[in-house]
Amino acid sequence: MNSLRLLRQYLLILVCGFFLTACAGYSGRGLQPGVATLPDVIAVMGNPALSWKDPDGGQQLAYPRGPAAAQTFMVFIDPGGRLLRIERVLNMEHFARIEPGMSDKEMVLRLIGPPVPQWTNYFKARDELVWEWQFCDSWNQLARFDVLFDATTGVVRTSYQRQALMGPGGVAPWCGH
Repeated sequence: MNSLRLLRQYLLILVCGFFLTACAGYSGRGLQPGVATLPDVIAVMGNPALSWKDPDGGQQLAYPRGPAAAQTFMVFIDPGGRLLRIERVLNMEHFARIEPGMSDKEMVLRLIGPPVPQWTNYFKARDELVWEWQFCDSWNQLARFDVLFDATTGVVRTSYQRQALMGPGGVAPWCGH
């Protein structure tokens, strides 16, 4: 009986350790700027969804995370291959950098990462491409952010909407900042 209890405790410790390790890798927590290298980042966070080489030799890596990619982390690597910083980019501060008239899709991707693929739509009647991201807003509720690219005029516009997601007891589900 005693050995069974010890085995259960050991398994519980292993499972908890696994989840803590997984959480650390999720956002890159534990990677130290100036110390961690590109191979360290990939070992902890995995392969990025997108990556870019900068003219100075640095790199930027995009890591969409969470259910339906509700969080995206941008990792910046200096020309020497060391971590500069990790930014969470699905937030109003980064969305505000997308200005009307900006038609460069690559710039949008570098600012906030890839949209949710199944929510990308082209509307022929309006000649408009719509990219959509799900994110946790400042009230810690799931919301959606859209970037609309008008192919005729080159104008970009954005929209923000909070979903009416009601959980048990009429309370909106927590999305975890």
